[in-house]
Amino acid sequence: MEQYFDFQCYNRVSILKYFKFSKYFTMKTHQREILIYYNPESSADRKTIAYAQSVAPHVRTYAFGKTPSTTTSWQMILKSLDLHPKELLNKANPYYQKHIRGREFDKESWINILQHNPNLIKAPIAIRGNRAILCTTPTDIYRLIKQSFAHA
Repeated sequence: MEQYFDFQCYNRVSILKYFKFSKYFTMKTHQREILIYYNPESSADRKTIAYAQSVAPHVRTYAFGKTPSTTTSWQMILKSLDLHPKELLNKANPYYQKHIRGREFDKESWINILQHNPNLIKAPIAIRGNRAILCTTPTDIYRLIKQSFAHA
């Protein structure tokens, strides 16, 4: 059963106080390692991991919602992806349609939505070194490998 943080019931100050007491971790990557943040219930996401394991000696995986993350981690990921947090969200998701569609938030609030509603993320995120990609198809992982070799 998916669980979502119902931010509609709280004002901005209450939301920020709630997030302040959450558990945190920071993602660190090495050039020889691929980190993948994914939905374990998705066969396409699991296939992305399999492709990554076939081309990289070290692959670390983090299931959406199982691993807490910090605002700083998300800022790093978003900078590496060169995307706005809203671009990571599955806009077809019923929760998105009911609670988020048509609303405007500042970047910090969008990051908070990602942190507390990771099941809204539309595709796995793969990170290698300081580069990241949103893997909308399992073979997108190869773009990350090509990028890494092109910049080596």
